[in-house]
Amino acid sequence: MNYWLILYIINYTLLFIVAFTTLYLLFFAIASLFNRHTTIPRAKRQNRFLVLIPSYRKDKAILNTVSAILGQTYPQRMFDVTVISDHQSEMTNMRLAQYTITLLTPNFEKSSKVKSLQYAMLKLLEFKIYDIVLILDADNIVEPEFLEQMNDAFEFSGTKAIQAHRVPKNRDTSSARLSSIFEEINNSIFRRGHINVGLSSALLGSGVAYDFIWFKSNIMKARTNGEDKELEAMLMRQHIFVDYFDSIHIYDEKTRETSDFNRKRGRWATTQLRSIFSNIRFLPSALLSRQYDWADKIIQWMLLPRTIALTIIMFMSVVVPFVRLKAALLWWLLAFFFGLAMAIATPNYMVDKHWDKDFITLPIATAGIIIRKIRDKFRRKQ
Repeated sequence: MNYWLILYIINYTLLFIVAFTTLYLLFFAIASLFNRHTTIPRAKRQNRFLVLIPSYRKDKAILNTVSAILGQTYPQRMFDVTVISDHQSEMTNMRLAQYTITLLTPNFEKSSKVKSLQYAMLKLLEFKIYDIVLILDADNIVEPEFLEQMNDAFEFSGTKAIQAHRVPKNRDTSSARLSSIFEEINNSIFRRGHINVGLSSALLGSGVAYDFIWFKSNIMKARTNGEDKELEAMLMRQHIFVDYFDSIHIYDEKTRETSDFNRKRGRWATTQLRSIFSNIRFLPSALLSRQYDWADKIIQWMLLPRTIALTIIMFMSVVVPFVRLKAALLWWLLAFFFGLAMAIATPNYMVDKHWDKDFITLPIATAGIIIRKIRDKFRRKQ
């Protein structure tokens, strides 16, 4: 057996996969340096909002979120708030019931966000008419002008889905800081960078507004915990552009514990894999029919997760020089371009005294995700 040939194939296969991911990230990171939306004009029309807040065991956070959304400068008669309180304490529900909201208390045997959203739409009174559905997480905080800004943006964009800029509410632990950095890199590359070149923004699970009629008819088709990815796919297949507004902020609480960070990254990776397997068959037809938004979205899901890409780059950059120095030059060059993409995409305020220390823990966090996945799979087999 020719072991050198096997090593050669492994090296250049990994190099190609990581290089494709790196160049994709670098292109959109550079594109993110520009700003497509400068000023958003004041809308002449005031849309009627339905604000949905699924809350699963978020007893500590949900009250602050409800207080923030009810304290809007937007006219109170033009928006309704519905909280789907799933497996929360009676005391929390009693406190929520004192607010001017619609409180729903489902008791799902197996809870999920998509079930809560579908439950809310089914319980909606028939005579209630809305223009826009706004999705918030139970730990999101918004400023008093948030609904005014979303209304202006929705009218300005002229599309059926817009994404606000989700920023970290806390950066008090290494895991929270890493999660914040990843979020802002995603905002730069997959949102601002994309709309700057005329492609749709990626959606998040919160801070997103949909056309009410579109959402009502499509949310029932979602079947998995990654409902944001499913809705994204539906929007792309229906030729609907997703806009992004960098200046409209929604504050999101980041996980403080490493275990929670690993669990969230693992769940995200699982959702991404499911999206790839469900939609990769549409890539040839999307390219042939010039549905570039849809094709880009599928390619985006096919990218190597950044934590894994960085781990591979670091490992190969150290190991390959001992095998073949010339081959290592390509990995070192790739490391430079990957670092450049991340540096461009990271906002200046994220680069602080903790920056170096946090990124040293990144491979450890990645290893934690992989170990957890292997452990869970082994337990299921037992």
